[in-house]
Amino acid sequence: MPALQIDSQITFLYAADLQLAARFYEDALGLKLALDQGACRIYRAGGTGAYIGVCQAAEARVETASIIFTLVTQDVDGWYKRISGQGWECEHPPRFNEVYDIYHFFARDPSGYRIEIQRFPQADWDQSE
Repeated sequence: MPALQIDSQITFLYAADLQLAARFYEDALGLKLALDQGACRIYRAGGTGAYIGVCQAAEARVETASIIFTLVTQDVDGWYKRISGQGWECEHPPRFNEVYDIYHFFARDPSGYRIEIQRFPQADWDQSE
């Protein structure tokens, strides 16, 4: 059976305060807005057809415990300085994680989602098909 093509990928997160969340994704992360649907804002998350959608939650409480949204970059330290320098919460400074063989840190968006910024030190990590 031939493979069917997937053109892009969107991960949707829900925010109790969409305007505050938009400030985080636009200012702290510098993501470009691809589509404003009013109650949802969809941002480009790199040049590979990956997107993140942030939507106004119907209820004030947002469940965030089991979600980690990861952005992969070679400049983990630069991202840490940018995000923490704007006063956004970071769980710890960048560090090496021996279990997963990554260099990373976690930030929190205004709704409490864990945003992981990481680098794979392996030269053979394939990001394309």
